[in-house]
Amino acid sequence: MKKFVLCALLLGLTVGAASPVLAWDANKQKNLGQDHVKMTWYLLDYGKNNDTPYAIARKYYTNTAIKDETVDLLMSKFGLSPEVAGSLYFTEYGYEYTPDGKQFAVTYLRHYDMLGNEIYGTEYDNSSEATMKTFAAIDPKHAAGKGAAYALGKTPTSTTKAATPAKKTTKTPAKRVVRKK
Repeated sequence: MKKFVLCALLLGLTVGAASPVLAWDANKQKNLGQDHVKMTWYLLDYGKNNDTPYAIARKYYTNTAIKDETVDLLMSKFGLSPEVAGSLYFTEYGYEYTPDGKQFAVTYLRHYDMLGNEIYGTEYDNSSEATMKTFAAIDPKHAAGKGAAYALGKTPTSTTKAATPAKKTTKTPAKRVVRKK
């Protein structure tokens, strides 16, 4: 019995360590909040690889309409079954940046189910016209823009306005009215 429990524990630890859901440095992970279509984004990793800034972000499908569109795309364009495509939970994006951080390209995107199993992915490695990395301008409010800021060691631009201090009101003392009798 002890051997069985030990084997089960080791198997669980091995699977957990190999799971892409748990494979990132917790100190680098950042909750980037929701975008304009209410999708929740997390930054998983960032830095430089061979002097090339990079970031890895995850988009969780917290907007069912967008999830349904993506599921339909996975079925129609890539031939996934409704069961597999319907298990979509998040999409992970690899970003590469120009050294000045003003442009980015997607290096890969991978779609995962709730258990962290990849259901479909694309690598953009310039091996064909379909997989060419295309650089585009950075929007500092988007996950790719925030990832660029972290990869370059800067603080990302906030998407929320800073609270304005309340106006200081001064009360004028009431005037004393004196009536003649």
